Amino acid sequence: MADIRPFAAVRPRKDIASAVAALPYDVYSRKEAKEEVSGKPLSFLCIDRAETGLPDEVDTYAPEVYARARTLFEKMIEDGNFVSDDKPCYYIYELTMDGRTQSGIVAVSAVDDYLSGTIKKHENTRADKEQDRINHVDTLSAQTGPIFLAYRAQREIDAIVDRIRAGVPENDFTSDDGIGHRVWIVDRAEDIERLRDLFAKTDSIYIADGHHRAASAVKVGVKRRDAHPGYTGEEEFNFFLSVLFPDEQLAILPYNRVVRDLNGLTPDAFFDAVGKHFTIEKSDAPVAPEKKGTFGLFLDNCWYKLTAKEEILSDDPVKGLDVSILQDYLLAPVLGIADPRTDSRIDFVGGIRGLSELEKRATTDMKLAFSMYPTSIEELFDVADAGLLMPPKSTWFEPKLRSGLFIHQIER
Repeated sequence: MADIRPFAAVRPRKDIASAVAALPYDVYSRKEAKEEVSGKPLSFLCIDRAETGLPDEVDTYAPEVYARARTLFEKMIEDGNFVSDDKPCYYIYELTMDGRTQSGIVAVSAVDDYLSGTIKKHENTRADKEQDRINHVDTLSAQTGPIFLAYRAQREIDAIVDRIRAGVPENDFTSDDGIGHRVWIVDRAEDIERLRDLFAKTDSIYIADGHHRAASAVKVGVKRRDAHPGYTGEEEFNFFLSVLFPDEQLAILPYNRVVRDLNGLTPDAFFDAVGKHFTIEKSDAPVAPEKKGTFGLFLDNCWYKLTAKEEILSDDPVKGLDVSILQDYLLAPVLGIADPRTDSRIDFVGGIRGLSELEKRATTDMKLAFSMYPTSIEELFDVADAGLLMPPKSTWFEPKLRSGLFIHQIER
């Protein structure tokens, strides 16, 4: 059963919340992050990516980067830009994008639930990416980027959330990318007790986005336990910052692929090889797949629709994913991309960028592009419930949660 608790968040002052809120640290390259924080001294990206305030020759992962992040964070508190709530609360975080709204519960989740598998993952993590956030969390003694969790919708939780959302929000702003953000504080004892009880009856919680942040927070928690052998389990380092959304409200966008070359094949030989497992139809318009088992292909300024033949479809939770079908029957055997995690010939393009980005990439630094049908939240749950892992870059969630609106200090 899930231990989802209220906590006393450190939050930006109401009048500067919109200036503080920042997209996740990992959506930017170093150059992009430096450009993003220019002229924005309150942006939380200054803390999440503190190398932006240091000379370019300083390594992104140098100790002074994390030390600077801590200095900036402590100064924001000293200056009164961040304030701490005086008692544990839940929070409602609502995001609206293109007329679609999703409302999550901001809370802290138990390290033990992650370790036991009550909080389920569907992706592997990379040690180097973990270590960056381990250093960040450990140096700041604070978790600054929330982990995006999902659960199967419960009507009683929905009713509590909807009732609170009918009140006046604590924060209400629209970010530069047009996403609406609203926050409510859940501080009534009855609501807190009921929400915690309802989550305690929930068998499974799923990591939707933020696998590296989750793994890093847990490893820091375990490290703090080792340093405090008399720990009780109630210390803040036993929990990590989360936002939990009901599955019915979530939308997953496709995660498209672009490839640098045809692996030495001529276009005719490439199409002959692809035709063994896919039917190929030329299209006069860009192809955005409308159902599972179909793919768009852009090559030499032409679009094609690929449809997987019946014999390569599968009921297996992983092998049946469209990303697996493309990988197992085209990318690996035809284009020679055996490991998409490490092969420099492949790159991944979030669906938020649209098909025009695929055309651009396939006519500049890449040779061909594949548009995908998005993985569903049900497929994500099925893979996680089976204790399996998805191929890399299987899901792209939008809108992205902002960092800096809620901070969980793991030592007080």
